[in-house]
Amino acid sequence: MLRILLATFVSWMGLRLTEVALPLIALQQTGSVWATGLVAGSSGIALLTSPWWAARLRHRLTSGPALAAVLGVQALGYVTVAVAATLDTLTVVHLCLSGLIVGAATSVGGPATRAMLADLGDRIGPGVAVRALAWQDLAHRISMVAGPPVAAWVVTQHGAMPLMWADTVAVLLAAALVAGVGRYALRQGSAGAVPRRAREVLRGHPVVAEGIAMAAVGWFWWFAFALGLAILGAETGRPGQLIAAGMAGYGMGSLAGSATAPLVVTRLPQVPTMVTGWIVLGATFTALPWLDSSLLALALVSAVGGFVTPFGLAALNAAITEHTSGEDRRTAFAAQHVAGSGGSSLGMLTGGAVIALLGAENTMHVAGVVLIAVPVVLAARTLLPRRRQDSRGTQPAADAPPRPECADSVSGPSGSC
Repeated sequence: MLRILLATFVSWMGLRLTEVALPLIALQQTGSVWATGLVAGSSGIALLTSPWWAARLRHRLTSGPALAAVLGVQALGYVTVAVAATLDTLTVVHLCLSGLIVGAATSVGGPATRAMLADLGDRIGPGVAVRALAWQDLAHRISMVAGPPVAAWVVTQHGAMPLMWADTVAVLLAAALVAGVGRYALRQGSAGAVPRRAREVLRGHPVVAEGIAMAAVGWFWWFAFALGLAILGAETGRPGQLIAAGMAGYGMGSLAGSATAPLVVTRLPQVPTMVTGWIVLGATFTALPWLDSSLLALALVSAVGGFVTPFGLAALNAAITEHTSGEDRRTAFAAQHVAGSGGSSLGMLTGGAVIALLGAENTMHVAGVVLIAVPVVLAARTLLPRRRQDSRGTQPAADAPPRPECADSVSGPSGSC
């Protein structure tokens, strides 16, 4: 399990380093601003179409060598750009091809890695899977905060070209790390079984479905923070200052939250934690435009939003881990991956038009209200029918936590089993 955690951190760190250099090299060698986003855009196409082509591949990743092979394909996508850039022959074709290869590999490997980590954690003991996923989120956030400053220093000292190989080297190293992880047995189902469709899995697990829906809405409206603060700063005569303060505060808060979440996530109620996280983040979005006169206040409020977000994501991972296993677990993690990354991509794609229509300040207010209202409505839809069933003495829903007599299950936040 430690090998998987280390491998994911190494690969993410390499990605963060290359993300800084790639737009510079793409602009320099193609002469087109449009080309700077082609890798991310092409990768998004592969991600959003993955529910139609990736399911069977994803369900076959039940061992370290299989995951290492997918990472090898991902490295091939990075090499496509790195070699062309080194030879000073980078074109739009290289960028699109690289994005499609990398997007396809991450669409298959990302959810499978989380499922593999959760399954291995289940074998070790109760609560280990949930904490391992929380540690993985911490590694992700460390790379997000530490990667760009390191990359900026390298660019100023040695130029952008050395960083073009960072993600290739990092992913190959990650592949070497996970290759030593042996095959593990699925708790339910078999490797040859036909996986159920995502909607069938989510229909059978309403808590998981509502959590993923909250995440999709939340990450769609992320543009209100990322783009809204940048535009609001330009409109108020302080270009770059508001977004820098907001991102710095959010980043530090999310690091603190990610470091704390693994210690307490198994003791937190899942649905209230998810709902609270998105409500607080929504309140943060709503309040930020009123704090634009004080960079310190804006950073502190952003830090609060950053601190609670990892708890909500950890609670969602806990819900997936507790309520699913085997093939269904991979499908649920894939749905989470598409909802989060896809929602964010669509938000960033359409966010500029929304801000142009409503204005930066109004967009942030609307985003905040949506982030507060949607989780409350979704949670009410899930919890109220269950309470009515309990009051009438009917059988619990299919997604209810396991009873103490089911010795094979993983203990939930309440400590049952």
